[in-house]
Amino acid sequence: MENQKPRKSFGQWIKTSITIRMLMVGILILVLLIPLSYIKNLIQERSIRQEQTVVSDINQKWGNQVMLYGPILKIPYQTHNIKKIWDEKTKSYTEEDIITVRHAFFFPNLLDIKANVTSDTLKRGIYKSPVYTSDMKIKGSFTIPSFETQDIAQEDILWDKSTVILNSTNLKGIKSNLQLKLGTENYLLQSKYSKDSYTNTLETKFLKENSWPKDKTVDFNLDLIINGSNQLKFIPVGKETNVNITSDWASPKFDGNYLPDPKTKSITDKGFKASWKVLQVNREFEQEFFGELPHINSSAFGVKFIVPVDDYQKSERTAKYGYLVIALTFLVFFLIQTISKINIHPFQYLMIGLALTMFYTLLISISEHSSFLYAYLIAGTSVVLLISTYSKAILKSFKFMAMISTSLTALYAFIFVIIQLEDYALLVGSIGLFLILGTIMMVSRKIDWGNDGV
Repeated sequence: MENQKPRKSFGQWIKTSITIRMLMVGILILVLLIPLSYIKNLIQERSIRQEQTVVSDINQKWGNQVMLYGPILKIPYQTHNIKKIWDEKTKSYTEEDIITVRHAFFFPNLLDIKANVTSDTLKRGIYKSPVYTSDMKIKGSFTIPSFETQDIAQEDILWDKSTVILNSTNLKGIKSNLQLKLGTENYLLQSKYSKDSYTNTLETKFLKENSWPKDKTVDFNLDLIINGSNQLKFIPVGKETNVNITSDWASPKFDGNYLPDPKTKSITDKGFKASWKVLQVNREFEQEFFGELPHINSSAFGVKFIVPVDDYQKSERTAKYGYLVIALTFLVFFLIQTISKINIHPFQYLMIGLALTMFYTLLISISEHSSFLYAYLIAGTSVVLLISTYSKAILKSFKFMAMISTSLTALYAFIFVIIQLEDYALLVGSIGLFLILGTIMMVSRKIDWGNDGV
């Protein structure tokens, strides 16, 4: 009985219990998730402001996204509606021919577009947006239109009132006079009011007789220089549509209803090349329409000019690792406290956690006025120095301070590498976390987990 160890009081057990310490650390981690969530909301708010206000304003002044729909042959025709009218004087019916003029729209037999796109980045203050200037060579041919499906007589086709139209989502960005060469004649395309709020219509004057595809196929050529932003798309109105895009933008995203031919697609640090070939059988719409043009924007295809991971996306991805940084840092302090028997007060844990969350506010604020790399270095160095200095004061040891400093530096470097990667982020992250877990398991072997009783 004399050798029996005296039982600890409840107060002493609370101070020395490993279980209580673990619960306390866990509760503090949960509490610190609250400011982390506010920081994530701040990053999203700043990102949305960039997209909805500044970037939108830049794009409107330079030229919004471009989608081309055409060229299309527009031919008016007459329809007849025989109406019988009762005549009281003659006590008989008379017939009146009510003529209505409608329009037929015929898509090209061949549409070939070559676009050379020069990209740039416009900035306003701390915000930036990718923009481009596209120099297009558009050529093709119109074959002889057929009105047989509508049972329209030849004398009702108003060839002398026929025109060619081109629809675009962006008229402001056009930087060249649009001279359409149709056959041997040149026609100026001019803007015309359209009820369609998504596209704007450009139309020629009435075609001359030698430009009518009445008895033969007629070729056309059109040069177009246009400023745009974010994306460049085309609707495959040709019976055979060929599109070739060459650009110096290194981060394209091929988008829309059709993807480019893999054999022609090439992406390098100096830019990209891509070609599309779309046939009529690949589409869900016909070559001619009567009455009005259909809304076939869903068939558009092309390329988006994107920044793979901008500063806000990097900051948001970094903030997602916030709970991991806090948990691992607290775990290092917990292991040091448990192994060395040094007492660390919950308030001191809280101060360390708040210092870790300050890293993200420093990162987002500095990155708005500098590069993400410099912002990350400044924020990371500041937090590591602050916590290392604080740990020296509470742990009273240069060895433990060096351990804390090394752990935080390695952790921030690991996260920086992950957020720079795109294809291998998950793989590198998984391997890194596995190594961290293995290290913690090896260190924690020295702890006497059984010595936790009252």
